[in-house]
Amino acid sequence: MRKTSVYLPDGLKRSLAEAAARSGLSEAEIIRLAIERELANSDRDRRPLDRPVPGRLVGVGVGPGDPGLVTTAALAALRRADRVVAPSTSVEAVGRAEMIVRQAAPDVAVERLVFEMAPDRSARDEAVTRAAGRVAACLQGGEEVAFITLGDPLVYSTFASVGRAVRNLRPETVVEHQPGIMAFQLLAARTGTVLADERQAILVRTALSHDDLEADLRRRDVTLVAYKGGRRLPDVAAAVERAGRSAGAVVGELLGMGGERVAALAEMSAGPASYLATVIVPALEDGQ
Repeated sequence: MRKTSVYLPDGLKRSLAEAAARSGLSEAEIIRLAIERELANSDRDRRPLDRPVPGRLVGVGVGPGDPGLVTTAALAALRRADRVVAPSTSVEAVGRAEMIVRQAAPDVAVERLVFEMAPDRSARDEAVTRAAGRVAACLQGGEEVAFITLGDPLVYSTFASVGRAVRNLRPETVVEHQPGIMAFQLLAARTGTVLADERQAILVRTALSHDDLEADLRRRDVTLVAYKGGRRLPDVAAAVERAGRSAGAVVGELLGMGGERVAALAEMSAGPASYLATVIVPALEDGQ
């Protein structure tokens, strides 16, 4: 191993120190990782797609929680972007998507955008408008912005609302997406649950009403995924039991994160469970 001295400008030194504090890695480790990545990606004729595009907004799915499930394409998008932003409940709070990025790409700095999670729709809309204004300003300044989100940016994600709002403010914005693994896909893999085949379909719902749930469970050739429904877990479990669909039904909570729980639905039916709880009720063979 050979030692090399690197002289950095003051601004870059500060950014390096901040990245080391966020990630828990040493400054030397971050420099080494950055050099390795650059050498791996620097083909002799580097493609334009490898460079940031001024005014482009990219929704990046970072998966359900396990940093090992962040795709190579998602990591490339994060490292290419001039600015990476993440939803958070406050500027002091590290959101779950940011936590994943800290582990998967500690060299990437993340700016927090504050969103309202309360039931008040007007407050949520105002937060989206503020976030879109900040993103649009960065895009107008010539930056490429990556917006990170749990799971996939096109499935039950704040990014969809932000993307629409940004386009309203700045119609010329190019919006792209990097897909991510969803929590229900990880739960299916953890439990070996078949989500669909040539005879079966899959239905994904969130915030299920009682009537919707009962009707969906009568569709016996359909695998039902009840997504982000931890507070209603006892109701969901009771409805599944009444429908005679408990066999094979599973639940996963905080998948890929600290405190993860995976079990048969009947074993966790009493709750409580966090907001990030996912239930899979498999289709019955031959619709029995």
